Amino acid sequence: MTKSVVIIGGGIAGLASAALLARDGYQVTLLEKHKNVGGRAGNWEKDGFRFDTGPSWYLMPEVFDHFYKLMGTSSEEQLTLTKLNPGYRVLCEDDGIYPARPIDVLDNREDNLALFEEIEPGSRPAMERYLDSAKDTYEIAKKRFLYTSFEKYSPLLRSDVLSRTPKLAKLLNESLYKFAARHVSDPRLQQILGYPAVFLGSSPYITPSMYHLMSYLDLEDGVLYAQGGFNRVIESIRDIALAEGVNLITEANVSKILTTVNPAGHKTKAKAVGVEYTKGKSKSVTTIPADIVVSAADLHFTETQLLPEALQTYGESYWEKKVSGPSAVLVYLGVKGDVPELEHHTLFFTNDWEGDFAKIFDQPTSVPDPANIYVCKPSATDNGVAPKGDTNLFILVPIPADVSIGKGGIDGKGSKQVEAVADKVIEQISVWAGIPDLAGRIIVRKTVGPADFANDLNSWMGGALGPSHILSQSAFFRSGNISKKVQDLYYTGGTTIPGIGLPMCLISAEILVKRLRGDTSTEPLPEPLFPTVDKTA
Repeated sequence: MTKSVVIIGGGIAGLASAALLARDGYQVTLLEKHKNVGGRAGNWEKDGFRFDTGPSWYLMPEVFDHFYKLMGTSSEEQLTLTKLNPGYRVLCEDDGIYPARPIDVLDNREDNLALFEEIEPGSRPAMERYLDSAKDTYEIAKKRFLYTSFEKYSPLLRSDVLSRTPKLAKLLNESLYKFAARHVSDPRLQQILGYPAVFLGSSPYITPSMYHLMSYLDLEDGVLYAQGGFNRVIESIRDIALAEGVNLITEANVSKILTTVNPAGHKTKAKAVGVEYTKGKSKSVTTIPADIVVSAADLHFTETQLLPEALQTYGESYWEKKVSGPSAVLVYLGVKGDVPELEHHTLFFTNDWEGDFAKIFDQPTSVPDPANIYVCKPSATDNGVAPKGDTNLFILVPIPADVSIGKGGIDGKGSKQVEAVADKVIEQISVWAGIPDLAGRIIVRKTVGPADFANDLNSWMGGALGPSHILSQSAFFRSGNISKKVQDLYYTGGTTIPGIGLPMCLISAEILVKRLRGDTSTEPLPEPLFPTVDKTA
C-alpha cells in the first residue's frame, strides 16, 4: 500500500518536501497554521503596496533550478529572473559626513575586483585569491556537504575532500572577519566580505571562515530578483505541490505528534503514527493518521511542544547550550514618490561593527544604536509591488533574540521598543542616504518584532532565522533531520541540516527524500525525480 505522510508547516521547506515526496509516490497531507503558505517567506499587502515579509536575496539560483527540474519543470518556466546591477549598494558611517559615499557592488567578478582595487590600491591579487578560494569552497560544499544527511561519513572520504582537508581545517578554525582582514585592510571592504555572516544568522567574528564561500555568490555569481518577489517563488512551489496531489490544509494548528510504543517497551523505539490539530478558531481536535510524520516547523517547538519529554531528541537541555541567530525588527514602508538614493538592496554599516555584533550575541544583550541596517527597494525592479511612481521599502534591523523586546504593529501600534527602533532607523536612513523628507512621505507602515517571530512562526527565542551558523552548529554538528527516539519522525527546514536560507531549505527537502530512500550519497539527486514508491501497488 502507498505510504502516507503528514507534513507540519507550509513554509518553503514544507512545500518543497510535500512536492518531492508526492512525486516520489507518497500520499502527502500538508498542514499550515496560517491562511496562506510561505512561513517566513510570506507576503503582506496594503493600499497597493505588496511586501515580501522575509527573505529578499535571490542567491544560489542553481539550487532553485535544480529543485524545479526534479519536479519536471525549470526556473525559466516558473519565474522571470532579473540580474541586479549593482547587486547592492553600501553606505558606511565612515567619517560621519552625510550623505554617505555610496559603494556599489556590481554584478560580476572583474568589475568588483576593479572596485576593490579603486578603494584599496594593491588589493587585487589578494582578492583574486579570496574569490578563487570562495568559489572552490562553494563548489566542494555543494558537492559533498550540503546534499547529505551525514547518516554515514564514508561518502565524504573522497579524494576531492581529502586533498582539501588542510585548507578546510584552517577555514574552520579562523573567523570570517580575521580571514577577510588578511586579504583587505580597508574597514569598508572587510565589512562587505563579512556581512554574509548575517545571512547565516551569525556574526563575522564567530562564523568560521569556511563561509567566505558566500562572497562567490554576490561578488562573482551575482544577485538575482524574481519578478513578483519571493511570493511568486512560494506560489510556484505551492502550485507544483498541489499538481502532484498534495492535500493542503490551511489554518491547521498542530498540537501533538501522535506516537505508539511497542509492548517490548524501552527496547523498541516509539513510532510516529500521525498528528492532532485544530482548524481555525475551533477547539475541536482532528486526528490525521500517517505512516510518516515530517515537521518543517521550528525544531525547538516541534521537540519541546509536540512531543512528550521522554521522546525528545532535542529537548530543553539541548537548546540551553545552543546559540540563536539574531532576531530582527522588520519595517515595511510604503513611501510616496521615488527614492533614487537607495538601490534594490542597500546596506548601512556602522563604524563600531564588532561592538554592534557583541550587543546582539554577548550577554547582556542590547539593541545597537546606530544600527547596521538592510533596506530592500523591490519597486526599483518590479512595477507590481507599489502604486505607479511610489516606493516599496523593506527594512531589516538585526537585534538580539529576545521576545521581551516585543511585537510590531500597523501604523506605529507595535510595542514601544520595536516602534522606537523603527523610528530611529527611518531617521538613520534619511540622514545617511540624504533623504531629508523620508519620514513625511510614509503612507503605509508596519513593523514586526521578536515576539511576532515567536507567536507567528513558533521561532525559538523569537529569532528571525534559526540557530546561528557557528562551527558547533554547522554541517554535521547541526541538528539532524531524524528523531533518534521516534521511528518515522523526520525534520526539514532552516533549523535542521543543512541550515538557514531558502536555498538551504530546498536542499533540506531533498535530503529528506534521500534519507527516506536510504541514499547516503553527497550529490544532488538526478533530474527529474523518478518515483520509488508505487502509488498503484
